[in-house]
Amino acid sequence: MFTINPCAAGCGRSAITGCNLCSVHLANPEQEHRRICAYIARNPVIKDMNVSGMRFEETDFSNHNFYGCDFRESSFINCNFSGVKIRMSFFDFSHFDICSFIKSDIQFLSFAGSRFYDCLFESSEIVHVNFGGASFNKTSFNDSNLYNSRFINADFEKAKIINCNLKRVNFVDSKYKEIIFKSSNTAEAVFEAEE
Repeated sequence: MFTINPCAAGCGRSAITGCNLCSVHLANPEQEHRRICAYIARNPVIKDMNVSGMRFEETDFSNHNFYGCDFRESSFINCNFSGVKIRMSFFDFSHFDICSFIKSDIQFLSFAGSRFYDCLFESSEIVHVNFGGASFNKTSFNDSNLYNSRFINADFEKAKIINCNLKRVNFVDSKYKEIIFKSSNTAEAVFEAEE
């Protein structure tokens, strides 16, 4: 698991991997972004990386393996996560705009409070993932295994969850506007809190 090193500026945030400052206090954010992207491009397997609070645009994460990484409060715009394998990592309060997670294998992750706009999670393994308080607009999970994932208090608008495994998936207190569950086993999901 990633090591939390405090920012040298004393703000209480965690420092970016390979640096002694957090994303807020970087003197040259563009240079650090290039360094991190080059590191990702060179290494198909990445462990214990902390890039919380960074902004990624048109970054290719595809077919990489990430273990125990911290991406909290980050922004991802037009990024490719297709074919990615991610385990035990954190994306809480992050923003994803026009991102692809097609054929991804993501397990034991947290996307709590994150926002997804026009994203694709199709044909993916999304197992034991926390999406609590997340919002999904124009996002598709079609043909995916969502076993035991949690969408508690999530907000769905124009979302598609077609032909998905929803066994033990928790949707308690979620809100829906134009959502399609066609051919998914909704009877095995949890939609209401037990008394």
